[in-house]
Amino acid sequence: MGSDGDFSFPVIDFSDPDLKPGTTTWDLVKSQVHKAAEEYGCFQAFFNKIPQELQKGMNGALEEMFQLPEEIKKCNVSEKPFHGYLGSSSSIYESLAIDEPDIFNKVENFTNVLWPEGNTNFSNVVHSFSHAVVELDQTIRRMILEGLGVEKYADEHINSAKYLLRVSKYEAPRTTDKKIGLSAHTDTNFITILCQNQVNGLEIQTKNGDWIPVQYSADSFFVLVGEAFRAWVNNRVYSPYHRVMIAGDSKRYSGVMFSMPKENDIIKAIEELVDEEHPLVYKPFCYGEYLKQRLAYRYADRFAEGVLRNIIAPPLKEYFGV
Repeated sequence: MGSDGDFSFPVIDFSDPDLKPGTTTWDLVKSQVHKAAEEYGCFQAFFNKIPQELQKGMNGALEEMFQLPEEIKKCNVSEKPFHGYLGSSSSIYESLAIDEPDIFNKVENFTNVLWPEGNTNFSNVVHSFSHAVVELDQTIRRMILEGLGVEKYADEHINSAKYLLRVSKYEAPRTTDKKIGLSAHTDTNFITILCQNQVNGLEIQTKNGDWIPVQYSADSFFVLVGEAFRAWVNNRVYSPYHRVMIAGDSKRYSGVMFSMPKENDIIKAIEELVDEEHPLVYKPFCYGEYLKQRLAYRYADRFAEGVLRNIIAPPLKEYFGV
């Protein structure tokens, strides 16, 4: 179905200095986050803990990294699904991943793979940016759990998650016709937080099937709920399909922070959120096994003769639905 030009996703401001648990401000923002997660599974977020100069520094760091030779970028390898280099510098999309970017030594290890002589500025910018985005992620997850009345699990849940920063470049197609930058999919993780340069491309599919182009500024973020979080709270929040469609003459750079379970973690619905009105939707599953199944699907069906297709990746329910 087509998109509705009058539709817009919720915009939530996290910049108030009084935004602390137990305050009136916290409760107001919490209600907005809970409603957005339930109805749309996404929203735009303003967060002032990342000054404009740091955001500009992050965009510059991404441009610098993607200018490296392809053979250097391909050194970003990992045995974990979706944790290494993807795509190709000869195609529209290419992407690298930084595991645990909130830990400086992890960022430095990544940096030294690409720049054996070191690149202190890159490491500092990426780590500072990541540290701030992690704070936003933890605030969002705590608010959703409080909104669902299961705040007693918040500390355990927040401390159990790990982070992955995926940085991407979408080459300018130099046409007014939209090209597929990233195929339609749901995210596998807990919460996804996206930033970008001034070039848009993200599209969200609403529950009624419409694809809505998202426009958000370089000084804001776009937040998406992932399938693992949806399963953990027994379907009380929504996890939307989304894709990236590219047009025009400008390259798109984005940074995407994923909070996720550890590979061997078992995702099981919170007991208090399972009742007669809300029966169990997903069987318990190992997060690492889910990643492997999604990875197998990606490489089996995502490319046809080297051409990226706009296919719909199966949702979690097709793998582990009751």
